[in-house]
Amino acid sequence: MMNQGDDPTGGTAGEQGRGAWLAGLLVFLALGVMPLVGLAQDVPAASATAYRDIPGLGSRNMVWVVAQLHLLLAGFVLGVPIFAWLCEIVGWKTGEKRYDKLAKEFTKLLTSSYATTALFGGILLFLLIGFYPKLMNYLADVFFPSFIVYCLLFLVETATLYLYWYGWDAMQDSKKGLHLFLGFLLNVFAFFIMIVPNSWATFQASPVVISEGTDLQRAWAATWNPTWWPVNIHRLIANVVLGGYICGAYAGIRYLSAKNEEEREHYDWMGYVGNFIGVFGLLPLPFAGYWLMREIYQYNQQMGITLMGGFLSWLFILQAMLIGVLFLGSNYYFWLGITHRIPGSEVKYRKPMMAMLIILLLCLGVWMTPHSLVASLEEARKMGGTHHPLLGVFGVMSAKMTVANLMILVTFMSFIMYWRAGKEETATWAKVARSLMGGVLGVAAIVVIVLGVWGYFVPAIVRINYFSVAQVLIVLFVMLTITPLTALLLRSAKTTTEMVWGKMPPRAGYALVLNAVMVILLMTLMGYARSSSRVHWHIYGVMRDSSQYAYSPALGYAAAFMSLNTFLFCMLVAFIFWVATMGDKAKANDAGGKGHGAQGTLPAMAGGAPALDERK
Repeated sequence: MMNQGDDPTGGTAGEQGRGAWLAGLLVFLALGVMPLVGLAQDVPAASATAYRDIPGLGSRNMVWVVAQLHLLLAGFVLGVPIFAWLCEIVGWKTGEKRYDKLAKEFTKLLTSSYATTALFGGILLFLLIGFYPKLMNYLADVFFPSFIVYCLLFLVETATLYLYWYGWDAMQDSKKGLHLFLGFLLNVFAFFIMIVPNSWATFQASPVVISEGTDLQRAWAATWNPTWWPVNIHRLIANVVLGGYICGAYAGIRYLSAKNEEEREHYDWMGYVGNFIGVFGLLPLPFAGYWLMREIYQYNQQMGITLMGGFLSWLFILQAMLIGVLFLGSNYYFWLGITHRIPGSEVKYRKPMMAMLIILLLCLGVWMTPHSLVASLEEARKMGGTHHPLLGVFGVMSAKMTVANLMILVTFMSFIMYWRAGKEETATWAKVARSLMGGVLGVAAIVVIVLGVWGYFVPAIVRINYFSVAQVLIVLFVMLTITPLTALLLRSAKTTTEMVWGKMPPRAGYALVLNAVMVILLMTLMGYARSSSRVHWHIYGVMRDSSQYAYSPALGYAAAFMSLNTFLFCMLVAFIFWVATMGDKAKANDAGGKGHGAQGTLPAMAGGAPALDERK
């Protein structure tokens, strides 16, 4: 349609100018590109270029940063739909609107992050094709059918996400079931979008022999490599942890900047949910990591030794420190919730919290003890070698697996303690159930410690295949036993103290932000470890890296890039969250403006204005 003042021959003068400028630019580009096309026809089709580089920046450095940012964003985008959908289901079943509101707020963060994730994915693809054409040509030849599948999955996930988000309000009443089904489909498509590119990355670390056959058969054989499913499970859980803690950090920042009591209560509760989701994923995450390392050792023992016993072994000391801080931060947030949200509980639970803190610190000290110490020649002579006579006992995996399981048990009991605080069990079998849960926990802790000590006196294959697996199964048994028992007890429990939201101290918000930063650092660290385990191979044992970067970066150099990636990702997330909240601020300002306008006109009306203002 044509507005008043438009030129009937082709739009406004400004539009004509822009159209002429655009046409001129296209002509210029055409004139400049056509000679290049003619030159390109003279170049042989099979170019011998294997690598390209940008002096100063370095091709590997650029791919490192962009790939890590893309993976972190993708982890957040794939993790958030899981608990957003679960929160919506809880709200639908219980009728509590706050769960539906929380699910919608989570999804709002998701929609703001989705386009940024796709943007970095596109940049990464162009960088890989440009810098590593030989490698990408090989992977495209092997995985071409899965490339098509990935594109189709991306299309249907995008359409499902748009329907899920923009149809939220329209489907709340009569079409709620359809909306929940869309959320289910969104998670299904997201899961497959995760595992398809995982096959490309895991094939580089654990390639399989590809027999002759159709393109589809060759792609499937390469996809089903030994580390594919361990990485799928590990990344799925890690995405939940990352999404939970980042949403918790978002809630913590909004809680610290809240302007009224209603906002403080909402974001306090949202922070609790985010921390709970992060802890819920954190507890089984070490088990998934252990399974992945077992598969790596079974596939290639030398790769496992490079990771756990070679120059990369010091990364696992850093990993222990980061995970330890994460466990401490999560438990600290639970303890703050007990002492500030549940009045009267601080005295009752002070001693248990102090005991759990001491256990966590002792376990962390053992976990971060290195097997071999960096020592001068004089220090090594005094110790009788690089192994300290006392601390060397704690530097082996038998000790580290034991304390890792104990930290998981303590964190699990912190959650159970928070869950039961402010409630009094009234069931007739409550005393028996408490005794049973205490007995299960005590026996499990003793057996875990005994197996850890016993592991010093058996061959490594026995400790890895039997003792470590038994420790994992015992801890899982504790969680699967105590959780339903506690739920049954609390079903008939009497509430003695109501939960008070919005009373947490500011340090609770800082703890939530700390947890998110620790998770991001941890994921950047382990991403470097998995990539460096291939040493000088693009595809381990198949395609050798012959570029100038055919070496593993030093740990100090890698630590600088881990910090850089963490900082850049935090800035990206902060920008995305800021954009996501701009609409809320505009709505709040509009509502405030309308309110002031109404109050300004009320005094001129009949005399009911003061009473109406008081009701407000």
